[in-house]
Amino acid sequence: MAKTTDYYRVLGVDEKAGGDDIKKAYRRLAKKYHPDANPNDASAAERFKEISEAHSVLSDPEKRKHYDLMRRYGAFVPRAGGGAGPARPRAEDFDFTKGFEGFGGLGDLFSSIFGKGRRAEAPEAIEVAAAVPFRIAALGGRVPVTVTVTEACPTCGGSGAAPGATITVCSECQGRGEIAFGQGAFAVKRPCPACRARGRVASEPCGRCGGRGEVQVERRLMIEVPAGVESGHKLRVRGQGQRGRDGSVGDITVTLTVEPDRFLSREGQDILCAVPINLAQAVFGTRVKVRTVDGRRVVLRVPPGTQPGRRFRIRGQGIEHNGRRGDQLVEVQVKIPDQLSPEQEALMKQFAEKAGLKY
Repeated sequence: MAKTTDYYRVLGVDEKAGGDDIKKAYRRLAKKYHPDANPNDASAAERFKEISEAHSVLSDPEKRKHYDLMRRYGAFVPRAGGGAGPARPRAEDFDFTKGFEGFGGLGDLFSSIFGKGRRAEAPEAIEVAAAVPFRIAALGGRVPVTVTVTEACPTCGGSGAAPGATITVCSECQGRGEIAFGQGAFAVKRPCPACRARGRVASEPCGRCGGRGEVQVERRLMIEVPAGVESGHKLRVRGQGQRGRDGSVGDITVTLTVEPDRFLSREGQDILCAVPINLAQAVFGTRVKVRTVDGRRVVLRVPPGTQPGRRFRIRGQGIEHNGRRGDQLVEVQVKIPDQLSPEQEALMKQFAEKAGLKY
């Protein structure tokens, strides 16, 4: 008989059949087509295998859910030139990412089940952290990043073999570089651990890489930091990461941490700093020089009678964002003398009495 791709038709049940109905159908058909009941009948043995495969999928709620989803989107269709009937699909016959790009990662879901379709050889992004000085975070600039990547061993050229060693086909995977787990359409392929997915093994491993064919090296990069970044901001540096087995080069994801500055801090797009003045300056007024984030010094006028904690605004000296630059806020801190000489104390008391200040 012609093989069918529809597990529901294999068991002769409706697609809405419950677990008990599926179990009853399986038992009935398994009894009928069991090899012990049909000795020397190759078609019965094949039919029994097909029935067992259908039951293993439909009796498992999670597998059935994925199978129904695949079936709904037409993954199990007759092959062109298939003769009298459609042949059972194999996982390797499908690219499960094609045609499902608009279904919220459905292709990746199928790939995780069937081990096919997704570019498993493509490298993942390397994640690193970088400390950024406050001024570079505010104005933009470049900072160094050290990345550890895996590269082909320079001694063996990536073969994993010592000089003069004999290289043979891997007996575990028969040279395919991958091994399969499971059966039928739900077989999952994974890289062969014996040959490290190379399909070949060496009689003597390379002394430098230990047979891995790869070595870890540190690479120092200078990355561009845009103006106005904050701690936790992530930058993606493309084409500077790990090289995959497919020849492509992955990216680097850099998580930034802004270092504190001893004089400046940030409030949104504004930069805040504190400037100390003495009691006389607060009372009579003064002029002080204030350092801005870009290293300039601006003269700030402090009027007479300035109270502690008062803020003055230097416009256009803050963080730039979307074409607008914030301001620099200067907070005045009035320093009170810790100790007074007897003469100073007497004068201070005289001033307090005349000003009507209680103490």
